[in-house]
Amino acid sequence: MVASPLDQKLADILGGRTAAAFAKGLGLETVGDLLSHYPRRYARRGELTALTHLPVDENVTIVAEVLRVMNRPMRAKRGSILEVTIGDGKGILTLTFFNQAWRANELKAGARGIFTGKVGDYRGSLQLAHPDYELFEADDETGADPERAKAWAELPIPIYGATSTVASWQIQKAIGVVLDTLDPIDDPVPVELRTTLKLMDFSRALQLVHRPTVDAEWGAARKSLRFQEAFVLQAALLQQRQRLRETAATERVAGAILDGFDATLPFTLTSDQALVGLQVADDLAAPVPMNRLVQGEVGSGKTLVALRAMLAVAESGGQSALLAPTEVLAHQHLRSIVKTLGPDLAARLRPTLLTGQLPVAERRKALLAAVSGSAHIVIGTHALLGDRVEFFDLGLVVVDEQHRFGVEQREALRLKGRQPPHVLVLTATPIPRTVAMTVFGDLDISTIAELPAGRSPIESFVVPLAEHPGWVARVWARVAEELAKGHQAFVVCPAIDATPVDATRVDDSDLPAPDAVATGAPAPRPTANVTEVLASLRANPVLAGRRIEGLHGRMPGDEKDEIMRSFAEGRIDVLVATTVIEVGVDVPNASTMVVLDSDRFGVSQLHQLRGRVGRGGVQGLALFVTGAEEESLARERVEAVASTLDGFELANKDLELRQEGDVLGRMQSGGRSSLRLVRVAKDGALIADARERAAAILAADPTLSAHPALREALDRRLDETAESFLAKN
Repeated sequence: MVASPLDQKLADILGGRTAAAFAKGLGLETVGDLLSHYPRRYARRGELTALTHLPVDENVTIVAEVLRVMNRPMRAKRGSILEVTIGDGKGILTLTFFNQAWRANELKAGARGIFTGKVGDYRGSLQLAHPDYELFEADDETGADPERAKAWAELPIPIYGATSTVASWQIQKAIGVVLDTLDPIDDPVPVELRTTLKLMDFSRALQLVHRPTVDAEWGAARKSLRFQEAFVLQAALLQQRQRLRETAATERVAGAILDGFDATLPFTLTSDQALVGLQVADDLAAPVPMNRLVQGEVGSGKTLVALRAMLAVAESGGQSALLAPTEVLAHQHLRSIVKTLGPDLAARLRPTLLTGQLPVAERRKALLAAVSGSAHIVIGTHALLGDRVEFFDLGLVVVDEQHRFGVEQREALRLKGRQPPHVLVLTATPIPRTVAMTVFGDLDISTIAELPAGRSPIESFVVPLAEHPGWVARVWARVAEELAKGHQAFVVCPAIDATPVDATRVDDSDLPAPDAVATGAPAPRPTANVTEVLASLRANPVLAGRRIEGLHGRMPGDEKDEIMRSFAEGRIDVLVATTVIEVGVDVPNASTMVVLDSDRFGVSQLHQLRGRVGRGGVQGLALFVTGAEEESLARERVEAVASTLDGFELANKDLELRQEGDVLGRMQSGGRSSLRLVRVAKDGALIADARERAAAILAADPTLSAHPALREALDRRLDETAESFLAKN
């Protein structure tokens, strides 16, 4: 691939010191990185930014006018303080410089400019200490030419996302230097398509998004760049899907094993289960690898669909590997599959568990069963990915809760097949259509929305401790009432113990996952944790005599499995746990789910946790206990979950609340989101249009021989990092 001007290192243009600051502060290393760091907004010299609502302790960029300048000596030690008061007609702010009296020569009353720095509060007044700034040239404003003065006043000023070490005006200057030396760039959007959609070419769009002379220019530039972004992403996803379908897979046709299994089922499949089952069966019978995502509500029967696919593979002697995110879930999948198959079929197919915490002797037996082919179903955690794990004839990979795994892990399992195995991905997190197109564009998507008969609706309530701190006592009284009916209860905490934890760190199954560290999270406060809540509930008189145990990801695997088994068999009344029980845990007698500090979880997590109850014909009850203030974004998330049982409605609400930075940020491999201008929350029509047009081009020109610029853009995008982004959920 011919090197593009976008691949040039910033150090070659800006110098090593500046490039290092951009790389460290903003993660920008190439010309392409810098030019895709688009302005967050545009200000005007005559349109001053409001100073009335500046956030304390945050870096800001403002446009303002110097009102007063005063230099005074320090009281406690030698030196001087230069205090510059700036305003925008609505509010004022003080700039403070220590021992820099010379700045008074340029910061004169009436001067206007851009000022950037961290907002501080000194004795009740807001200030910026040692801010960076750049003043507008006064000559331009007071020039004799009225038209020139008008143009100067109306010229949009790009304001960039900046840091404490790299100011917005420094970014603007660097982009100016790059644009002045930039060679023409080939546009990946074909010229005929740009003409049809009335879009400008790539080079001109970059110039005008960073250097507009009127608002209409940057608006048109952003429109062109937004479409290009969606178009290249969709073309990349479609090409990845196309390449997968060019490889051969073993056809797996269902037969007597599946027919016999279906005949013994004590219930009828829902219409959604039957439809998705047919889609999966058609995929398995094809000579190309299946790559299908099945999404469905908690308890909708996704695992049964996957098991029926495993039986179709077993018909031809093939094996299936089920990759589960936790030890607890792997153990439960084994028990559930053995029970569902029945003794005869289970003995024939030999479902086998393979996890990292198996005793050596059992692990050796499991490895032998996999490599010999005697185990037609192998269930495990990350241990399945190990070098020593081999299969005789791996025909199907089932990935449960794909968002817990990266592309490298999924691919490691795929490569264990002599031919590419079929892949079935399951998720109980409903996915908005725009996110599905943007992130799972290389997968066929099936949806199970219908719940099996007999599932009871779940009543959900918010327990707002900010207004009613005494209501927590009623929570435990309500739990006691459910226990008195012979039911069981979950109590979920966001932490294991009182030890401070980095909330963005994912450790085993004890999340919150990244979406729990959501926008609008409240100020830090003591976090409910398993250790303290367990002790408190055991000492609570209303729960006297009840069997209460704890469960979390730091416990040994056999201990976790024993506790879950005891809870499932009714020998434990209340299970105090982390989100280790979030996915797949099935205890039909559990009627009550109490989530403490529920505002510290994401919308999808709360919805999944709630789905653990009401599974056996027992009326479900979910109590979301929160200390978040009324009308806060954190509280709004909790109230959204309590207001509906519709997971797809919640998924869209979650997208609105968190924006795609969080939604997609969980799927990227690096620190910066792959999307710059496209907003999945509102650009659904654009994404769909871009996908349709990209599909038409790839259908007519699969190798893109007639579209070299698009081919180069895809090659650039589909490097190792980008492939990780595309394949992660």
